[in-house]
Amino acid sequence: MADSDHNMTLPCVTRRVAFVSTILALAGWPFQARALAYGAVPKDTATDPAVLLWQNFKAVQLKGELLYRRMQELEIELAERVDFLGTVVSIPGGGDVLVCSKEGLDRIVGDRADMADLRAKAESELNAGQAQFDAAASEIGYFTALKAEQEAFAQVSFLLDALSTTPAVSVAGVAGKLDAVMCEGEARDDCLAFPWPQIRAARDDLLRIGPKMPNGESFREFGRHC
Repeated sequence: MADSDHNMTLPCVTRRVAFVSTILALAGWPFQARALAYGAVPKDTATDPAVLLWQNFKAVQLKGELLYRRMQELEIELAERVDFLGTVVSIPGGGDVLVCSKEGLDRIVGDRADMADLRAKAESELNAGQAQFDAAASEIGYFTALKAEQEAFAQVSFLLDALSTTPAVSVAGVAGKLDAVMCEGEARDDCLAFPWPQIRAARDDLLRIGPKMPNGESFREFGRHC
């Protein structure tokens, strides 16, 4: 999930919320906003391993998305605090070239003796810019947040793999697997394009054959906007 596009259209977000509530109902859990938001499951719920993995997936994914938004805020703050990290190198007979890293400087200047002074000046400016960035990033907690985000996304990837290899023993478990795929895939792709309509159709079959909710409302009606 790192560096992935988390922008989603409103219909996709609405479907995601409705689908989570449907899985909770299929598992026999009372639909409560707090349980939906945090993946909470009553302790006396029957334990389908796929449902338990899905529960962990939802909690970690939520954490990752919150950290992703926090990283965006921190990056904006860094941009306001730190000057441009690159430098401009004037190549004799070749004009000015923008350099943003020492690797880029190596490619442009290399070992040219006639550009030793230019190289030293460019390296000094790059080092100063990096030091300014590191100091500002440490001050606002950027590196700590970045590490936490990367760890959360790694956990999401691990749980997705675990879900793909863990047999479900209930309708809720199968629905949870589909939900995990939809949560990850719809965040990157057009949620109305292939294969999302086909996945939703399979999910609708699960809703159609599933039991009734405690209040008598059908699961298909309950999740019709997914």
